[in-house]
Amino acid sequence: MSPPAGPGSSLQPPRARASSSRRRILHALRPAIYPIIGIWYFLRHREFHPLFLSRLLPLSLISLLVYLVLFTFAWLPQYLFLAVLFHFQGKAGAAINATFLVLGEGLVVIQGLFEGFFVDECRVDVFDATLINYGYIDLIAPHRVLFPDAPNSVKTLGKPTTRAEYNPWSFTQIAELIVCLPLNLIPWLGTPAFIMITGARMGKLSHYRWYRLRGISKNEMKKDLHNRSWEYLWFGTVAMILELIPVLSFFFLLTSAVGAAMWAADMEERSRVRVGRQVTDSERRMALPQQAEEDGPVYHDDPV
Repeated sequence: MSPPAGPGSSLQPPRARASSSRRRILHALRPAIYPIIGIWYFLRHREFHPLFLSRLLPLSLISLLVYLVLFTFAWLPQYLFLAVLFHFQGKAGAAINATFLVLGEGLVVIQGLFEGFFVDECRVDVFDATLINYGYIDLIAPHRVLFPDAPNSVKTLGKPTTRAEYNPWSFTQIAELIVCLPLNLIPWLGTPAFIMITGARMGKLSHYRWYRLRGISKNEMKKDLHNRSWEYLWFGTVAMILELIPVLSFFFLLTSAVGAAMWAADMEERSRVRVGRQVTDSERRMALPQQAEEDGPVYHDDPV
């Protein structure tokens, strides 16, 4: 007969192990809700709306044209190819795979032409403004001019004083997306694999700005991303599904950035409590640099 497990033993009864496993799974899945609640947060905060209407609405209309061309000329040939080659999956399966293949092709075009050059600056603004709404001015103050007397968090943002990137654009990122596109040709499993593989990368990049604001080194960032790989996978998967929605993809780029900032704010709060105590409001105000008039006007990129 085995001796009973003592307090220091690693042995756990099956029910306790199952409960522990459920907690770990739920903890990993929790980030998946942030892209969704980011939509609600963005819609609720009207100061964010001009960022989309003035900068990204025209690009959304251009993306509509891109998808119209692709669905007109590319969808039917790809559907016929899939229907003939993988006839066992049926017409519905071929139609679904062809649709996601065209959506992925549109995403490659949109990311290659617009996302890195016209959208990233806007995502930096909504990310920083959300952190300010949560009270983390001390994170933003060392990296951009701030106007604390402004009526809202977006107006508070001035010109960046350090390099400001939400998601650094690279040809490698586009190449990986192109390489993964053929996964949509695989019946049943191909499309989920495409979304999750590309979503995993998207999830990890969603907190690039947060790590830069905190001054985290690349090695520390890689280690942290590895430890949270499952959490970033589920966040990125949901964000990727939203981004594949035609016309609204640019809108969801912003709302997912808001969701990423909300997630970062929650982790920031837990980490500060864990090391001893939270930063008080007075300390956050002290973190604001004393800005004289020579700081210049509000950031030239301000749409409001």
